[in-house]
Amino acid sequence: MGLHELTLRNFRLFSEFTFEPDPEAVTVLFSPNGTGKTSILEAVNALATASSFRTSSASDLIRNGEVTAEVHGVVFQGERRVQVDLTLTRGVRNTTKRMLVNGLRPRSRADLAEALPLTVFTPEGVDIVRGGPEHRRTFVTNLLTDVEPLTGELVERFNRVLSQRNALLRALDGGRPSTLQQAELEVWTSEFSDASELLVAKRESLISQLAPLVASFYRELSQTMSDVGVTYERSFSDRLIDALATSFNDDRARGYTTVGPHRDDVALTLEGRDARRQASQGEQRSLALALRLAGHDLVHQRRGVDPLLLLDDVFSELDPLRSNRLLALLPVGQTLVTTASPLPSALTPAVVLDLSRVWS
Repeated sequence: MGLHELTLRNFRLFSEFTFEPDPEAVTVLFSPNGTGKTSILEAVNALATASSFRTSSASDLIRNGEVTAEVHGVVFQGERRVQVDLTLTRGVRNTTKRMLVNGLRPRSRADLAEALPLTVFTPEGVDIVRGGPEHRRTFVTNLLTDVEPLTGELVERFNRVLSQRNALLRALDGGRPSTLQQAELEVWTSEFSDASELLVAKRESLISQLAPLVASFYRELSQTMSDVGVTYERSFSDRLIDALATSFNDDRARGYTTVGPHRDDVALTLEGRDARRQASQGEQRSLALALRLAGHDLVHQRRGVDPLLLLDDVFSELDPLRSNRLLALLPVGQTLVTTASPLPSALTPAVVLDLSRVWS
């Protein structure tokens, strides 16, 4: 399994660019900063997740002065050829995305996760530890669909129901609901509670499987026997339906749902200390790497496939000792690496592409 070909049109700096990485080994993109290395990894990420790891604004991905951008990828799963296509179109108010997997619209992110599972390491990846809960929720959601693609449908259902309930709450404008509005709210609240309970159960099961792997990888990276804690934290106690009834007045005043899976978090601790606030930068970076390695390993265990690895300028943030430990822990399989500086001596790429030649 691997990405065999990537084509970009009007994506970031590139007017047109085609790239053929080694499908089974390490391909290095080596060139000075500002030559588009990270944009290539970003394009691969967009094919796998329909999003960017650098920006929340899809219009940022379209080349200046252009209306549309395209990303096309050819993936092989054994002998099966899969083509994934993304088209971004800049509109007056927003940018639309159109994705196709073998010519068909994906029903959910599950179809993308099945076509191209992905593990991404970036310097900003440490935000999964020191950033807000949304970083950890995104990690868990993406990993959940990579490990078990069919859960993508549950994630889509949850997001749809949450959006409907929030729209009704906004329509109240802080006032009391009419009889009709109350009846509609009860329907969506029940739907939201049902979808939430299923999603939380999936997340908690995932975290229970992930936690020992994270602890193991962290100890290898740090060469310590630190106690590593990874636990799921609900934003509510007991039954969600009861918590929603308690929070209704607050929800009505704010115009959105204040409790549920979209407000949950994953607690990360080292020796009982909150890793977000009390860990050193080195500890946070090792823990962030351990989380990604553990997620990658879990996908391999559960699905028998090796996700594509993207390493964006990771080694510039690590000391030589930690770089070598990370290399020793990286799984086999297709890996794309970007760097503007010499690589660790232990890394032996199959292909090295100098992007500076693209612009010369």
